[in-house]
Amino acid sequence: MKPIREVNAMEAAQLFIAKYFPHCEGALLAGSVVRGEATVTSDLDIVVFDTNQKTSYRESLHEFGWPIEVFVHNLTSYKRYFEQDCQRARPSMPRMVFEGFVLKDHGIIDSIKDEAKHLLEKGPELWSQQTIRIKQYFISDALDDLMGCSNRAEEIFIANAIAELVSEFVLRTNRQWIGHSKWLVRSLMQYDETFAHQFIKAFDIFYKTGAKEHIVKLVNKVLEPYGGKYFEGFSVGK
Repeated sequence: MKPIREVNAMEAAQLFIAKYFPHCEGALLAGSVVRGEATVTSDLDIVVFDTNQKTSYRESLHEFGWPIEVFVHNLTSYKRYFEQDCQRARPSMPRMVFEGFVLKDHGIIDSIKDEAKHLLEKGPELWSQQTIRIKQYFISDALDDLMGCSNRAEEIFIANAIAELVSEFVLRTNRQWIGHSKWLVRSLMQYDETFAHQFIKAFDIFYKTGAKEHIVKLVNKVLEPYGGKYFEGFSVGK
């Protein structure tokens, strides 16, 4: 059953701010409704900047017929989240702020958006050669597990792990932001649509038929510029 929306997304967000944060300095509506990607289960992502808040917090609730996730910050706490997101290479907060539609602004939003834009354009830190070798080893190990496995249940979850590892490897070795869940595919699409379609096809064929050769070919192609699969000589902490 589709949820009953009392009002549209923008009106609901504005009513929410008026009800719960009438004295805030700024607020943004972000997420799928702003990008034009909303579905019947989409919620409203609302970012609030309020000097009355001592600490930042996140809360989920229903108002005006919408599920709402609100991210509340004062005028300094958001910076820590920007930094943490960049360190993990998943810029959730900078992306929400940069893409967000202004609901309220007492002269603070432009500068915060500029901070977010700068971080997004800069990209994550470059991986060290040691990190690349470690990631290369774990991808190689997982691929060997998949190739040698004859248990269908185990194969499925090994393939899941490979998908996460390979997408991370491709994106991070090219100084691109990574993603999780639906953002895994979106991040690959933003970087290289051709590769993203090859990636999706390889795993789709495996999940439908059990055929592994497309995943094997894909992984070997990804690792080839780095010397291929890596096992001999790997050592940590010696």
